[in-house]
Amino acid sequence: MKIYAHRGASHDFPEMTRAAYEGAIEQGADGFECDIRLTRDGILICWHDEDLKRIAGSSLRVAHSTLAQLKSVTEILTFDELLDLALTHKKSLALETKHPVPTRGLVERRVLNLLEKRAQEIAASGIEISIISFSWRAIARIRNSGYLSIYLIAHRWQRFFSIGDGIGPGIFLLRNNHELGAKLRARRRRLFIWTVNTPADLEIAYQAGADVVMSDRPAQMKAALERLQAAQ
Repeated sequence: MKIYAHRGASHDFPEMTRAAYEGAIEQGADGFECDIRLTRDGILICWHDEDLKRIAGSSLRVAHSTLAQLKSVTEILTFDELLDLALTHKKSLALETKHPVPTRGLVERRVLNLLEKRAQEIAASGIEISIISFSWRAIARIRNSGYLSIYLIAHRWQRFFSIGDGIGPGIFLLRNNHELGAKLRARRRRLFIWTVNTPADLEIAYQAGADVVMSDRPAQMKAALERLQAAQ
């Protein structure tokens, strides 16, 4: 089971910043999780929210603003910059394309174009790249790209679509439903679980057979995983 840093080591550093991802490297994360959006001038950036209100107190909306405008308000890491960091330090990536957005499927196309442009570097590094989304349409767009496609699940009423290479339930769906973990294992698809921040939740993910867990606290979850494995 691999531990990916959710928006970086975001418990200890401001989320989505270079410091958060560099902190994740120091904490021994196996990979990075990153949310991807497109700016008005077509730049792929690592940003979760549709605007800057929560992080920077600004009403600027990502889709309606240029990268320069966004950077004038707060630190913004481009996807190209994150990819450089991942390649240098050999960290795998789980890239969540955000939806709904005005440009619809353009974000997936731009992500795939960039990955294709840097395909030789990626292959040489040996890292694994997964593209994840809550949008089944997004997963359908990238499922034949050669990269892992993971359909994320947030609510109990969402169907477990069989359109991707894997399924990504929130840990809260598994806490009181151990049968769900068995059902997911039976599907024989990759299992990415988010967001796992306590030893108790890590044990649930471990028993469910998770391939990857995404955590704000990669160091603590790496230590908890070592304890679990030593106890087997």
